[in-house]
Amino acid sequence: MTAPPRPGPALRVSIPGPAPAVREFLATEAGSAVLLLGTTVLALLWANSPWSSSYEHFWDTSTALTVGGASLRLTVHDWVNDGAMAIFFMVVGLEISREATTGELRDRRSVAVPALGAVGGLATPALVYWLFNRSGAGGAGWGIAMSTDTAFVLGILALFGPRCPDRLRLFMLTLAVVDDIGAITVVAVFYSKHVDVMALILAAAAVAAIVALRWMGVWQLTPYLIAAALLWLAVHASGVHATLAGVLIGLLVPAFPPRREEIDNVPVFVRALQEDSTASRSALAVSAARAAVAPNERLQHLLHPVSAFVVVPLFGLANAGVRLNGETLRTAASSPVTHGVVVALLIGNAVGITLAATCAVRTGLGVLPGQVRYGHVLGASVLAGIGFTISLFITQLAFDDEALRDQAKIGILVGSLIAATAGSVLLRYLGERMPLCSPNSEGLPPPLPPRPWRPPAVPARWS
Repeated sequence: MTAPPRPGPALRVSIPGPAPAVREFLATEAGSAVLLLGTTVLALLWANSPWSSSYEHFWDTSTALTVGGASLRLTVHDWVNDGAMAIFFMVVGLEISREATTGELRDRRSVAVPALGAVGGLATPALVYWLFNRSGAGGAGWGIAMSTDTAFVLGILALFGPRCPDRLRLFMLTLAVVDDIGAITVVAVFYSKHVDVMALILAAAAVAAIVALRWMGVWQLTPYLIAAALLWLAVHASGVHATLAGVLIGLLVPAFPPRREEIDNVPVFVRALQEDSTASRSALAVSAARAAVAPNERLQHLLHPVSAFVVVPLFGLANAGVRLNGETLRTAASSPVTHGVVVALLIGNAVGITLAATCAVRTGLGVLPGQVRYGHVLGASVLAGIGFTISLFITQLAFDDEALRDQAKIGILVGSLIAATAGSVLLRYLGERMPLCSPNSEGLPPPLPPRPWRPPAVPARWS
């Protein structure tokens, strides 16, 4: 009778998890989703309450910012969409720059799968929407379903806890970064009107100033923020949507890993401060610590909580209020705009992201390391149909007709709700039941087959 085969030594594989900065980003986005959901519900209740007229009146209130003889007059709604959302897009630009410099976007194979998935998630929803609106006034809304709401998606993934691999969250974050690049490009190229050339020249001068600050190695934030304010004013005056100034600033603010000599300087100034705690020594110690951290990192640490917990919820409150009376719902039920948005968000993202990511893995262009399975990718691709913040943003740019805006908003709400529910169900029941995407993705050789069992050799004196 042969003994059972003896198992070989276990192969230890170390899967690096997300960096601490990425973990902090994910946690902030997940918390933002709760506030965004709350303000969305509040906007719907307010817009459908007996005080619904006050909702429109409040956001249409005209306000002015006056400095000397210069004046900038905008409605409260415009201050949110053009001004506050510039902070949101600045954080997006900062995250793109950091990931490309010190993060996941440096590794071609790691970024290939989510990047190609994002391309599929941009092109397929636009094509699906176009099939429903090939002619007529609704055709301008083809960009509405192209973007994924990072806050909502990461918030739902956070609810799964350990059942959701960290690498899946990182996959979705990288996908959202590339997705945002595409959405920003669409806004800049296709949804900007009445361009003022002189204002664009001034904007280019502001960009040149930021590049010069970067070239000179300026690490203080104040000069960058002054140039950012000037750039926003110039872009706003040019007719290009002002939020694009935020993206440019985020991409141009320096991002680099800490330099060893600057890190070594910090304890020197701290020891000097311990010996002599004067104001000048204290200022030098603080300056040394700040100089060791990239301006990108410090600006993101400053602005990301503001974007996540103030700007995004405020944007939801200002834009999600749709009157859901019988006439509006009947019109939306037969509207190709509503149908196109719902199907594009749900089917377009699911098909586009899943097929593109699977092709990238199967052809060897990229890998999905860790415990990410095809069931995870499918569920996350459906969740990517939650296109809320930027979808509402593009709706405001695409349509001047309030009726078309309401139809698109209803489509966004319905499509996002279905995508959230269906994606959660798929992750729950299929996530762990499908094979790994990249079982040997870390570049390690496959484990050796177990050695056949043999009886121990008998010593000669016992034979």
